[in-house]
Amino acid sequence: MIVSHSEPLARATVDLAMQMAQGERPEVRIAAGADGGFGTDAAAIAAAIDELADLEGVLVMTDLGSAALSTDLALDLRESTQPVRISDGPLVEGTTAAFVRAATGGTLDEVAAEAANALAAKRREEEPSTPAPEPAPEPAAAEASAEATLVNPLGVHSRPAAALARTAGGYDARIRIRNVTADRGPVNGASLVGLLSLAAAKDHVLRIDAQGPDAATAVEELRKLIADGLGEA
Repeated sequence: MIVSHSEPLARATVDLAMQMAQGERPEVRIAAGADGGFGTDAAAIAAAIDELADLEGVLVMTDLGSAALSTDLALDLRESTQPVRISDGPLVEGTTAAFVRAATGGTLDEVAAEAANALAAKRREEEPSTPAPEPAPEPAAAEASAEATLVNPLGVHSRPAAALARTAGGYDARIRIRNVTADRGPVNGASLVGLLSLAAAKDHVLRIDAQGPDAATAVEELRKLIADGLGEA
C-alpha cells in the first residue's frame, strides 16, 4: 500500500513497480493527497487498509515522515485486524523491491525486509545489511550448481534483475547467486535488492547454487535465462 502526499507520485511509483513485477502482481492500494491536493488523510488510509482485510498482511510504503504518522493514526481507526507493517524504506526503491518479492510468493517478513534494505543496491561496495530471512533447507535436499556468463551490455540492472528474481522465486528451492568475477555474494536469488548488489556487468560470470526439490530444474532454467540475456537479448 502506498501512502503519499501526492497522488501522481504514488501512481508513478506503482507503475514503475508493476513493470518490474510482471506476471503475478500483488494487491495494491493508494491513499494519496487530501481534499484533491497535497497531504495525507488518516481516514482514507484506514479505509484502504480495510479493503485488504482478506490478505495475510499489508506493507505500507510512505513518502514523508508525516505520511507515516498518518498511517499510525489510521491503524487506530481501521476495522480490519490483519498484520500491517509501516516500512521505513525509500518509497520508489522500496516499493519496487517489495513488489518483486511479493510477486514471487514472499512472506510479509520477506517483503518488508526487501523494502527496508532497498537502498543497499546503491551501496556498491557492500552487501545488503539485513537480507530477507530464508527457510533452512532440508538436510537431505537435492543440490545443483551451474555458471553462466552475462551477455547484457548494461549488466544486471533493475529490469533483468527483476526477471531473474521472478524466475528464482517460482521454484521450490533455496537459490543463491554469486558474482564470481567480482567476488560478490552469494545473495538470495529471489531478492531484487540482493541481485543488484552483485554489481554484475557484461562478461561477468554468475554462479547459481540451489538446494531443494526443484534444484536441478531451477539451476538449468536460471542458467539459460542468463545465457539468453535475461529477456533483453
